[in-house]
Amino acid sequence: MSVENQKNKLSEIALLFFKLGCIAFGGPASHIAMMEDEVVQKRKWMTQEHFLDLVGATNLIPGPNSTEMTMHCGYERGGWKGLFTAGFCFIFPAVLITSIFAWMYQQFGKLPEVEPFIYGIKPAVISIILFAGFRLGKKAIKNNYLAVLGLLAGIASILGFNEFAILFIAGLIGFLVYYGSKNINSIGNFFPLLLVPTNEYLTMGSFKIFLSFFKIGAILYGSGYVLFAFLDTELVMNGWLTRQQLIDAVAVGQITPGPVLSTATFIGWQMNGFSGALAATFGIFLPSFFFVLLLNPLIPKLQKSKLTRAILDAVNVAALALIVAVCYEMAKESLIDWRTIVIAILSLIVVFKFRKINSAFIVLGGALLGYLLTFF
Repeated sequence: MSVENQKNKLSEIALLFFKLGCIAFGGPASHIAMMEDEVVQKRKWMTQEHFLDLVGATNLIPGPNSTEMTMHCGYERGGWKGLFTAGFCFIFPAVLITSIFAWMYQQFGKLPEVEPFIYGIKPAVISIILFAGFRLGKKAIKNNYLAVLGLLAGIASILGFNEFAILFIAGLIGFLVYYGSKNINSIGNFFPLLLVPTNEYLTMGSFKIFLSFFKIGAILYGSGYVLFAFLDTELVMNGWLTRQQLIDAVAVGQITPGPVLSTATFIGWQMNGFSGALAATFGIFLPSFFFVLLLNPLIPKLQKSKLTRAILDAVNVAALALIVAVCYEMAKESLIDWRTIVIAILSLIVVFKFRKINSAFIVLGGALLGYLLTFF
């Protein structure tokens, strides 16, 4: 590959994932849906089957799933340089916006009013997730066994079972089915124990903040929303962070695009200013770069093995079920009145009728409609 060609690819990667970092509202499921639209449907960087394999593999390692998917996509297009370019450009907008909110919060003690816009974005991104689930489902559900497995995984997710446990059990079932076993044993929930910080947390310097958030990033499985449970238990309950600060931090994670783990930036700022924000941000995201760098080169070898193919098929359909389950939970929280239902229906019509439309227009359209309909 020529130097000029490599630069062009890196520029393409940077522009795409910076754009996604600016418009990717709605959590990991919607982020992955937007990525599938951009890298599979529009740019043809990879097949849907390979994209599904990356989703399945990503769900089995710690860290924020959608951020790691950007790194996988960057690696596929531009090697290790593409991995770091994609990850950085996707994370940067959220961190920058969160830093502004953190500074304003520290100065004025409250967040700006953006709820009318978020009000319309949430039902709009549901349509993006459903459409991506529809497209990926046609590839992932290869037979009746996988359809049943996906249904059971979705039900388990809705009932509150741990995401990693669901994916692990799905992979185990794929392993056993490959060998023709009829007695499939279930496995109890697994949840990694988060390391408890010391009671010097309030006075710790930026390096200790970095180490603390690095530990979290290295063992945090499933959705980034698990982070909030940890923060409540370890920071609020021990008096190192007020519950109101945590609620406001969660709000910032919801109203900013990109990865929800940018909440760490907000919290780091409250703990030790700008240097604390940088330390928390680098700490929470750095492990993901290493995990993906190690995992991605192994995926083609895993795809060639019939055994790992069977396991990946099972994990893929379970991961797809988790995405649909997230969509269901979002619908319960977001479709609260006739306005949000109207936005959701209109968004669904648009994505299924005009399949090549950029998801950015769906997000922006939902935000605008949400704002306008609040006057009625």
